[in-house]
Amino acid sequence: MQVFRGIPENSDRPVALTIGNFDGVHLGHQAVLDRLVKQAQGRGLLSCVMTFEPHPREFFDPENAPARLTDIREKIALFSQIGIDRVYICRFDSKFAAMGAQDFEAVVSSRIGARWVLIGDDFRYGAKRTGDFSSMREAGRNLGFEVEAMQSVMLGEMRISSTLVRQAVKSGDLELAENLLGRPYSIVGRVGHGKKLGKTIGFPTANIRLKHNKPPLSGIYAVEVDGLGDAPVRGVASLGVRPTVESSGKPVLEVYLFDFDRSIYGARLKVDFLAKLREEEKFPDLDSLVRQIGQDVLEARRYFEG
Repeated sequence: MQVFRGIPENSDRPVALTIGNFDGVHLGHQAVLDRLVKQAQGRGLLSCVMTFEPHPREFFDPENAPARLTDIREKIALFSQIGIDRVYICRFDSKFAAMGAQDFEAVVSSRIGARWVLIGDDFRYGAKRTGDFSSMREAGRNLGFEVEAMQSVMLGEMRISSTLVRQAVKSGDLELAENLLGRPYSIVGRVGHGKKLGKTIGFPTANIRLKHNKPPLSGIYAVEVDGLGDAPVRGVASLGVRPTVESSGKPVLEVYLFDFDRSIYGARLKVDFLAKLREEEKFPDLDSLVRQIGQDVLEARRYFEG
């Protein structure tokens, strides 16, 4: 899969294109991407995704932007698994935000080389969101590309969306989140050096660097960790601001791995969140925290024992 930062001046190959943020790459997104791949193959085109970095809502209103479900690297990995040929990562800045709808249509046609475009029927584009599905379809007639609308994908009576996934993850309904995503909700990151407190209290943890300071969930979880061998390693994860021992308010992801004793600094791990055990709490002293961690470990082991 080819990945490009920015948009070329001129197209080198005709493509089948879809456009969006694809945060979480949930089952609704996967249906879009699967259709894109099939149409591209049937038409002799490259399957191409145009996505944005940062998320437009992070650009316009960073304080109130939604928590990200996936960072750009995770999204690209998921695109690759689905079979996408090419990804254009467009920097969403003031210049891009000011681009008019007709200019954006010209980018799709001449610079991306779209011959077939798949978008949602509620898709909006261009400065002040003046472009919509109808205007894109009309542009396609004039510029030489077909436009198709992708209908919402449902889970029962629920429309699958990134917002619904965020709500499920935040509320601790990880079973619903898994049903919406088609896989457990996960966070990927590298193991870095922490303050080594876990080791001194008998529960050494892997401190996994977070890409963003606003993760979509917090609390204590039963988890499985990939990236340490052929099989996932089970454990307990704490994701939060560690109020008993810290005052910075910065979220930290720490994982205590069961029956594991190996230096893994620098390893890139994927943490699958399987069940929420409890909310994060502030304890009166360190001894109380240690006792609770022991209970968390027991509860997580019982979860895995079924």
